[in-house]
Amino acid sequence: MLRRRLNRWLGGEERRVDSRTIYVGSRSANEAFIPPKFCDNRIVSSKYTVWNFLPKNLFEQFRRIANFYFLIIFLVQVIVDTPTSPVTSGLPLFFVITVTAIKQGYEDWLRHKADNEVNKYPVTVLEGGRRIRKESEKIKVGDVVEVEEDETFPCDLVLLQSSKEDGTCFVTTASLDGESNHKTHYTVPDIDEDLESLSATVECEQPQPDLYKFVGRMHIDKIQDPTVRSLGPENLLLKGATLKNTQKICGVAVYTGMETKMALNYQGKSQKRSAVEKSINAFLLVYLCILVSKALVCTTLKYVWQSNPGQDEPWYNEKTQKEKDTNFYLKMFTDFLSFMVLFNFIIPVSMYVTVEMQKFLGSYFITWDKDFFDPEIKEGALVNTSDLNEELGQVEYVFTDKTGTLTQNNMEFVECCIDGFQYKYRDANSDLDGICTTDGPVNKVRQKAVEEREELFLRALCLCHTVQVKEPTEQGHSQREEDMVDGLGVDGHLVHPVQEQRGFIASSPDEVALVKGAMRYGFTFMGLESKTMKILNRNNDVETYDLLHVLHFDPVRRRMSVIVRSKSGDILLFCKGADSSIFPRVRPEEVEKIRMHVERNATEGYRTLCVAYKLLSAEEYAQADAGLREARLVLQDREERLMAVYNQVETGMSLIGATAVEDRLQEEAAETMEALQGAGMKVWVLTGDKMETAKSTCYACRLFQKNTELLELTVRTLENGERRREERLYELLREYHKKAVQDAPPNKAGITRSWSSAGQDFGFIIDGATLSMVLNSSSESTSSHYKNLFLQICQNCTSVLCCRMAPLQKAQIVKMVKNSKGCPITLSIGDGANDVSMILEAHVGIGIKGKEGRQAVRNSDYAIPKLKHLKKLLLAHGHLYYVRISHLVQYFFYKNLCFILPQFLYQFFCGYSQQPLYDAAYLTMYNICFTSMPILAYSLLEQHISIEELLDNAALYREIAKNAMLRWGPFLCWTLLGVFHGLLFFFGVRCLFSNPALQDNGQVFGNWSYGTIVFTILVFTVTLKLALDTRHWTWINHFVIWGSLAFYVFFSFFWGGIIWPFLRQQRLYFVFANMLSSVSAWLVIILLILLSLLPEILLVVFRKPRGPHTRQTPVQTVGRNQSSARPLLMRTFSDESNTVI
Repeated sequence: MLRRRLNRWLGGEERRVDSRTIYVGSRSANEAFIPPKFCDNRIVSSKYTVWNFLPKNLFEQFRRIANFYFLIIFLVQVIVDTPTSPVTSGLPLFFVITVTAIKQGYEDWLRHKADNEVNKYPVTVLEGGRRIRKESEKIKVGDVVEVEEDETFPCDLVLLQSSKEDGTCFVTTASLDGESNHKTHYTVPDIDEDLESLSATVECEQPQPDLYKFVGRMHIDKIQDPTVRSLGPENLLLKGATLKNTQKICGVAVYTGMETKMALNYQGKSQKRSAVEKSINAFLLVYLCILVSKALVCTTLKYVWQSNPGQDEPWYNEKTQKEKDTNFYLKMFTDFLSFMVLFNFIIPVSMYVTVEMQKFLGSYFITWDKDFFDPEIKEGALVNTSDLNEELGQVEYVFTDKTGTLTQNNMEFVECCIDGFQYKYRDANSDLDGICTTDGPVNKVRQKAVEEREELFLRALCLCHTVQVKEPTEQGHSQREEDMVDGLGVDGHLVHPVQEQRGFIASSPDEVALVKGAMRYGFTFMGLESKTMKILNRNNDVETYDLLHVLHFDPVRRRMSVIVRSKSGDILLFCKGADSSIFPRVRPEEVEKIRMHVERNATEGYRTLCVAYKLLSAEEYAQADAGLREARLVLQDREERLMAVYNQVETGMSLIGATAVEDRLQEEAAETMEALQGAGMKVWVLTGDKMETAKSTCYACRLFQKNTELLELTVRTLENGERRREERLYELLREYHKKAVQDAPPNKAGITRSWSSAGQDFGFIIDGATLSMVLNSSSESTSSHYKNLFLQICQNCTSVLCCRMAPLQKAQIVKMVKNSKGCPITLSIGDGANDVSMILEAHVGIGIKGKEGRQAVRNSDYAIPKLKHLKKLLLAHGHLYYVRISHLVQYFFYKNLCFILPQFLYQFFCGYSQQPLYDAAYLTMYNICFTSMPILAYSLLEQHISIEELLDNAALYREIAKNAMLRWGPFLCWTLLGVFHGLLFFFGVRCLFSNPALQDNGQVFGNWSYGTIVFTILVFTVTLKLALDTRHWTWINHFVIWGSLAFYVFFSFFWGGIIWPFLRQQRLYFVFANMLSSVSAWLVIILLILLSLLPEILLVVFRKPRGPHTRQTPVQTVGRNQSSARPLLMRTFSDESNTVI
């Protein structure tokens, strides 16, 4: 005790800066004890409180340039004497801020509600030998918590006691990493059953977000023999995980509240911005420049005009003394600000809220799409980020995982190889003697391996794993449930009758497939009880082995081992892993007879593992045991020390054989990949699997064709030459660059596949080791040169396969392509935790709700049940969302230019007096009410091409590639159209006013009538322009378009027909009604609307119909035509209507 304290004070061998100490149980009365302070167990995922919501939300909203700009304009209107009321800018700004605040407040209220459900959940805590019910938020670090079956762990606990005799418990971590398979956790050894008398100290690392890493040790204070036990991830129960198949457990809280691993993993992702948002900001700057230019021109011309005698101070408008005393430059500046205020409506503030609503509401079409519903998992698509809907229509590179994404991750044992002899499973009723076949040059007199080696191999499969056997509690029902949860039920007719009702529990489907494969050949794993593994052999005898150590699998070693002791006292190490990991650790003469089987199985697309063993002497085991125990007790660099011991003991092994497990392709995987390539996307497969298996999958998915020339850059090709690896790497890169880039025909660059027979398609293959050489070369200049060569080669290949990839390398590849020339839009799709890094790195991340868990789904922007759904998500939804929002953005800038240009021109005819052309009510309502709903409905429902046509003709996706609709060319066209309409509106009405006596009684029209006629023509023209652009009509489009026009007419009559007491001056009193009493006004309004829309009408009439672009007829016939023309909303919700208007 004293020694441990001295070590703790003096630091000992290790530094404990990065560790925490937790006291468990009561301390002795004579021992001074100051409990350390840790955070409470409250979870806070909300962003705001009642007190800080208003200031914090306003601060965040005014960080947006457009909102801040309009705030400044509003303040200028309040402070300076401007021609328009502050209401004209304040009301639209208030509307935008309010709508956004309500949306964000509602979302945060939902987060508060979820937090309260977690924090107020009742839990059981053991205090002074009593079981006390508390709210979850009141748990403190060091409390002993009791959890019952099917309950969720309220904080991160170290497992002290379990109701199971062997000191284990089963948990599912679906809410953390999504893995529905059961995981086994172990109690800390040497803990007394009576937890009331327990006195211990836990030393562990400070909180960190890695779910699969935990380093600690427990000092158990006993009167006779104090002991120290190591703590690892197998002892830690994570908050959010659920207890399964175990009545109850007790554990000590080590991390609580926001320091739990779950909370640390839920920190916000970095905000992704779409290309459309960047285009909006660029266009905004252009219009801001136009605004400043207009204000400068008008300010300059005003003072030029006033410099003429008599113009500055006419006899009827003499200046006051205050005006005469005002500083000339200050007056000029305030005039400039007044013109800025007058023309500020050219910047569309309401566009932002419309875009937000379009994205938010549009995301529901994905979640409601019935084609995305998967009956197997009873789930549909999920949208985690609605800000990227239009980005789905701009994807240029697709990075996909292989296992679980291109394939089903449903493993089935196919065959095995023992000492070079192939054992292929054919018939369940056959015995081992009848299913051995020879393969290739290993044909010898003996047609199968010796029986001793066969049994050794099968014992290795039964022992080298972390599989648990689940005994069913209810006949039939439990087995069905197990099949549903794990998908790994046992085939009854293949096993011993005693084992029929057993299910296997494992975190990896590979392991269960191998255990079931051994069962087919007569060796059945009976389970693990109190560190004893039981096997039922072919003779129906039960063999027992003491499990001494498990050397766990990790992605770096790519292998796992167990050390067991047989009944006879022999100590055996069994190891299984990837061939690249096992072959260097066994005798070279054993490798050749197994290698050809492994390569052949990989070529056929099977997942292969090699199996080896080693008989350990007493000295070897003692050394390994001491090394492992010592390494597991350290807090610093535990993983590195364990790795060193693993590598030391896993040497000089004997190779027994290899296994082949089949992982079938996902449904419609080949058709999906072909469609993506037809749409102009480059598909890269990033996998940790071996090259041969991945290459076979690429051929099966049609990413590689028979005529595709493969350019291979792997460790194998680098070792072919006599030169050093780096020299050989540079030589191959130059050779491939010449072939794929320099010698490629000009039209070849940038396309995805040569569908004609002319030209050569290239496929590129690289492995993780070679990629490290490319990315991390010895010198920075060389590395940059290698990267450029590598990128250029890949960009000119139809498909790229990157195998043997670590998760971090996947993200590096995505980042490299994302930041390459042109900044192409990237998409990553995967289903496992190892895909999260590349999903977060890409512009768009897609998670698949697969068997490797839901961690990818949680971190993705969009989640889909199957790979086949990616085709419709991109080619249909992505295409339509991009077209809709592009039209929305261009249309907003266009209609605001039409709106403000007549106001600018009017200044030339009113002495630059800042006289507004439109009434304040019209200025305020134009963007909020009169023109907002039609474009919102268009941006949600428009289908310029039917969904069926988009799916059938993938090449249509290329028409909108590289932000085609938001380039400077289309933007200039829309701007010129706005200028044309603005000029036509103003000067057309001016021609009418050449004789202002437009009424029968000879009464003349004034300036407000002039502005009202211009505004009426403006509202009708921009609305009918959108109607002409609409290719797909629904009742909603009809309602909002004709309803908006009717509302404008009604509002104008209503606003001008009543004397409003709160208005000091009523400029439009009966102006609208008087205007419509003039036949000339009617004629000009109709004529100018027709003239404005004439180019559009001629385009519609004389345009040659082309395929899907033909306009639909009012009534569609029943059948495919009707289905293709129906809007996305109606096709999603209802199949009742046979006509579309």
